[in-house]
Amino acid sequence: MSLDFLRPLEEPFFEMISEYSESSLSCFVSIYTKKHGFPKLEGVSIAVLGVQDGRGSVNNDTTGYGVDAIRAHFYKLYPGNWSLSIADLGNIPQGETVSDTYFAVKEVIAYLVKKNILPIILGGGQDLTYANYRAYDCLEQLVNVVSVDSKFDLGTIDSPLNSNSFLSKIVMEEPANLFNYSNIGYQTFFNSQNEIDLLHSLYFDAYRLGEVKDLKVVEPIMRDADIVSIDIGAVRMSEAPGNGNATPNGFYGDEICAISRYAGISDKVTSFGIYEFNNRLDKNGQTAHLIAQMIWYFIEGYSFRSKDYPYCTKENYIKFIVPHEDEDMVFYKSNKSGRWWLEIYSRGDNKYKRHALIPCTYKDYLDAIAQKRPERWYKALKKIN
Repeated sequence: MSLDFLRPLEEPFFEMISEYSESSLSCFVSIYTKKHGFPKLEGVSIAVLGVQDGRGSVNNDTTGYGVDAIRAHFYKLYPGNWSLSIADLGNIPQGETVSDTYFAVKEVIAYLVKKNILPIILGGGQDLTYANYRAYDCLEQLVNVVSVDSKFDLGTIDSPLNSNSFLSKIVMEEPANLFNYSNIGYQTFFNSQNEIDLLHSLYFDAYRLGEVKDLKVVEPIMRDADIVSIDIGAVRMSEAPGNGNATPNGFYGDEICAISRYAGISDKVTSFGIYEFNNRLDKNGQTAHLIAQMIWYFIEGYSFRSKDYPYCTKENYIKFIVPHEDEDMVFYKSNKSGRWWLEIYSRGDNKYKRHALIPCTYKDYLDAIAQKRPERWYKALKKIN
């Protein structure tokens, strides 16, 4: 069974958190321990799991062994007004080889996703995003990956799979399930112009750190994501010192929490990972505490999901047709949430059906009225047709 890869939390740690307030998350979440056994998954919406392997992380030795430090802060927090069930499934230990760990991560995530349980992965290197992506092979559908990172992590075709090269493996290796990749928060001086040009040539999306300081830009990006991967190195060093590659610039703590909430509120996101935390470098538990709050905000967002796409029919939208000289543009506004979508007419394979409605903003609609084609429409059209 896929879940056999998981190991329970150590009893001393569980005894420590059992002393927290009875109103805290320590009593709200079903936790896998030797004493209490594996949690029942029936009715569970979200599952937390740790991955204790950081061998694929570049310049960030020992990452992957601090996930319980995150839990120590997370379980002190109090739940919101959440009517959902959460389980902590313990940790996937380091395999004999990194490939063994990737296989275990892939199998566990695939099992949970097929059961409609959203995994929150707390792991070592961001290379685990590759294993997360491969878990979707069994679903036989194209997926969108969103990475919050100061770098693209493209590497080269010949580079070994690690935290600096996982994206090229996702893009190039078969089976090719990737429809779109979006980067949020890249810093230009960490990425070569060749890499930036390559992403544009593939019609992928990349948003500089300064562009997404207006966090409203992030919402439609997250709304179209299946997999969200956050490198904690995207947060500035002063806010998150527990990372071997931390740098002076990046997101502030409140900003990364808001981004996590946007990921949670997206109806489409089915897995969420936070990587590259290094407990050895953390100061006073500052980074662990921040990640705990990011998880909290993700769950808070999840509890407010509107379920207005792709669950509803078009009768639940207001339809807007904007005439254009060559082809009209069709927008939909949700009666439920007020969010906007733009329809793409696919002339190609039916496998693109679930990507025919792409999230957009009211500004995109206004741009269309002004006869300006939204960039997201152009990129999606190129990929579909």
